[in-house]
Amino acid sequence: MIRFVLALLLIAVAGTAAKANAIRIKDLVEFDGVRGNDLVGYGLVVGLNGTGDGIRNAPFTEDIMSNILERLGVNITGEQFRPKNVAAVFVTAELPPFARAGSTIDITVSAIGDASSLLGGTLIMTPLNAADGEIYAVAQGTIIAGGISAEGDGGAMVQGVPTAGVVPSGARVEREIDFDFTSLRSIRMALRTPDFTTAQRIETAINVRYGRTVSRMIDSGTVVFDITSAGDISPAHSMSRVENLVVEPERKAAVVVDQRSGTIVMGEDVRISRVAVSQGNLTLRITEEPLVVQANPFSDGEPIVVPRTDATIEEEPGTGLAEIPEGTSLSEVIAGLNALGVSPMDMIDILKSIKAAGALHADFIIR
Repeated sequence: MIRFVLALLLIAVAGTAAKANAIRIKDLVEFDGVRGNDLVGYGLVVGLNGTGDGIRNAPFTEDIMSNILERLGVNITGEQFRPKNVAAVFVTAELPPFARAGSTIDITVSAIGDASSLLGGTLIMTPLNAADGEIYAVAQGTIIAGGISAEGDGGAMVQGVPTAGVVPSGARVEREIDFDFTSLRSIRMALRTPDFTTAQRIETAINVRYGRTVSRMIDSGTVVFDITSAGDISPAHSMSRVENLVVEPERKAAVVVDQRSGTIVMGEDVRISRVAVSQGNLTLRITEEPLVVQANPFSDGEPIVVPRTDATIEEEPGTGLAEIPEGTSLSEVIAGLNALGVSPMDMIDILKSIKAAGALHADFIIR
């Protein structure tokens, strides 16, 4: 059964509704320089209960295991081993902004071979590199897998994803990002959803907070804040005063459709021009009912098959012709479509047709 989810994104313009829909600046922008960095590493998980990589199918697992054992002083030259309790994995993490040496971060571990489960495994010391090739953290710990797998002679069952897991606080930061935040004289705010109106409101809110011009809108996605003009003790103090200011964001009218799940999400600002909608179904049914005519008794004749075809056309009662007035709001459109008794997929087709007719005044996004 197709799920139909309709979300009404209400954006008020004045009064108490404006206060209720005001969003903090920290939730609308990204501050230049205040960002995380992705880390990745290649390691080995041990202690699996026979669910590791098959060495013949994953030779890289044997290579990394040999390297680890040799670094630990174990000579395995010329030896052949076929353990089933080890697995090669990729380890990923995000180094938070201003992370200091000695602090811990969460990591995600994902199998890259043919291991069937990482449940109960332990990640061996794995260095994590950033895009510059330098090691910024070292990961190790017991994996919490995200699923369960069980198998027997006659079948197997898998629930969730047992080939991936997490290690909370599984990596320790060893190197800090070389970035002096206190030396900044200005900072750029990048809007997550660029919009000229929202950028102007952020600029106004900051200038009103300081009582003078300390911020300037550059474009729809950038607002520059002059820390020097703000007169605060440090850039960190300026950010603490600015990030909690509330602004009412402006959004473009949009209709987002997911055809696979039948999900439709529309904003309240969606408007439809004067248009007429009619919805109905036409069914053509053809059935074959051949008639067999037997030969006369005591004759050498053979039965004859006389073809009979019954063709009918059925037209279900249509929903009629509904007219949508000029400038109709979202709630009125939904009420009208529900009155027509249309299904989610039919509603998607109707919205497509209305957009094609040029009567839907919103971005129409199909996923």
